[in-house]
Amino acid sequence: MARVVKVFRTLRNHWKKSTLAACVLSYGGYWLYGKHCDSVLRREACQLARVSFLHNNIFEILNQNQLHKPLSVVAPKANNLFEKNAAPILHLAGVEITVVKTDYEGQAKKLMELMEQTDMLIVAGGDGTLQEVITGLLRRPDQAAFSSTPIGFIPLGSHNSLSPSLHFLSDNKVKDITAATLSILKGETVPVDVLQIKGEKEQPVFALIGLRWGAFRDVAAKISKYWYLGPLKTNAAHWFHTLKEWPLVHDVSVSLLAPRPRPPDLDPQRPPRPNLLHRIIRRLKNYWSPPAEEPLKPEEPEKWEEQQLSTPELYIQTHNKNPAERRINDSLMICAEPGNKTVGEFISVGNKKVKDPTLFTENSTKLEASVCRLTLPEGAAGFYNIDNEEYEAVPVEVRLLPRKLRFFISAERREELISQPQ
Repeated sequence: MARVVKVFRTLRNHWKKSTLAACVLSYGGYWLYGKHCDSVLRREACQLARVSFLHNNIFEILNQNQLHKPLSVVAPKANNLFEKNAAPILHLAGVEITVVKTDYEGQAKKLMELMEQTDMLIVAGGDGTLQEVITGLLRRPDQAAFSSTPIGFIPLGSHNSLSPSLHFLSDNKVKDITAATLSILKGETVPVDVLQIKGEKEQPVFALIGLRWGAFRDVAAKISKYWYLGPLKTNAAHWFHTLKEWPLVHDVSVSLLAPRPRPPDLDPQRPPRPNLLHRIIRRLKNYWSPPAEEPLKPEEPEKWEEQQLSTPELYIQTHNKNPAERRINDSLMICAEPGNKTVGEFISVGNKKVKDPTLFTENSTKLEASVCRLTLPEGAAGFYNIDNEEYEAVPVEVRLLPRKLRFFISAERREELISQPQ
């Protein structure tokens, strides 16, 4: 008992050192526990890859392609999360991969232009890496053949906008990476839309989420400058922006074409071939009585509709937030916030848009189109955000490429998206 009393007396006499030691030990224990949990997640994923996927859907896809080429993986060189968490799972599943690490911005785009045919493409990175890959892929002269290559996305970046549409996300980075890798091995894919964004002079840029322009985008790009304000930095950034300029409304001209009806999905099963006698009779009938050629119908001129919008924020986005949704039309969505906001409303809405930029208020203008042309006011163009990458704002044409690419998706996430109300 005397020893216990002595210990408590020592702790009381040196309470500052005792408090610091307790904090260090608590943080160290929490850190070690997190590392242990990550190790358990990796081990479980590797066991699933080795036991369950040796003869699973991934190998059926490779055999269907009949290419038998290594899987290509594009990952930033500075990020070793792929080698630590995803690469062992792929190796244990018996998948041959070729890892290409990028050293600088724009390199993935150039690599895609030189890439040879591959069974599958895996992008391990964030929005910037993914956008570079699809842009380089769709700029190729043989992009029609490469568009059928299934793509897997492993979220490693600070922004992974497409991940919530493909996998369930958590607060654990390792869990998200292993879950995305396992969904690739299961082999289930979903078609996604692509936006082709082309200026007057530059080559087209391709996006999976959308093009954002306006005051909320400008403020979001400056929030990190107010890091010293802690939890108040978001509110402060929006408030300071209103002091520089108010009202934050600009006139923009949007010309658009109507959405196009979505063609029905093709049956993956081929119909049975008619018997020999039926084929002979059909050929003789076509020989003696050839079908009359239908006259070519003249193409109808495109009907452009012009809209004049006055808005603080314009977002041209795809429907890839729910790629499994069954829609009647193939369209892109043009959303514009109303321009009659007060300063308080601007700050409140801005806080919500920091968490999800695709959110819009109830009174916002929403238009659907297959193609749109964007003309910005002179002297107030600023910058675009195209899939969270910054580009100079110039007049552009945004064209929807419906269901252009196929991405791997987890079966559970797909079922949840299908069950969501239309």
